[in-house]
Amino acid sequence: MSASNPLIQMETSLGEILLELDIVKAPKSVENFLSYARAGHYDGSIFHRVIKGFMIQGGGLTADMAIKPTQEPIENEAGNGLKNKVGTIAMARTAEIHSGAAQFFINTEDNKSLDHGGLNPAVYGYAVFGKVVDGMDVVYTIEQRPTATVAGQADVPVEPVIITAVTVID
Repeated sequence: MSASNPLIQMETSLGEILLELDIVKAPKSVENFLSYARAGHYDGSIFHRVIKGFMIQGGGLTADMAIKPTQEPIENEAGNGLKNKVGTIAMARTAEIHSGAAQFFINTEDNKSLDHGGLNPAVYGYAVFGKVVDGMDVVYTIEQRPTATVAGQADVPVEPVIITAVTVID
């Protein structure tokens, strides 16, 4: 761990995850995540997309599947050299390259197909901005939850996995 990298304590209904964010390689993504965390945005949100052998995604919906409001999207930092490896946290986005806002995902496998592959939108990639330093057991527990299609969203845990608090450790 680097002394300059922020640490994040993410409390979930299934346990705690400790994250270290890479402020040097992903400054915009880190500042964006910190802004949402400090504002309490993630508190009460859920992991709404859970795919075994791939990743767990959260930070944008409530347990009743309401979409939480966000700030303007940020620039995609996928070209920062960080790879979508097991235990890394990355910015979720739509097909639009620079559409990441509050949602994030934690990789549960090495997902090379999500890494930056050039300027073509089809291969631009997803910006990694940190990693799990403790609590991968919790990530894997979340990954194993049974899922269903809920309110038009696929891969939603049948029993909501709630993010109860996200704290920046100063």
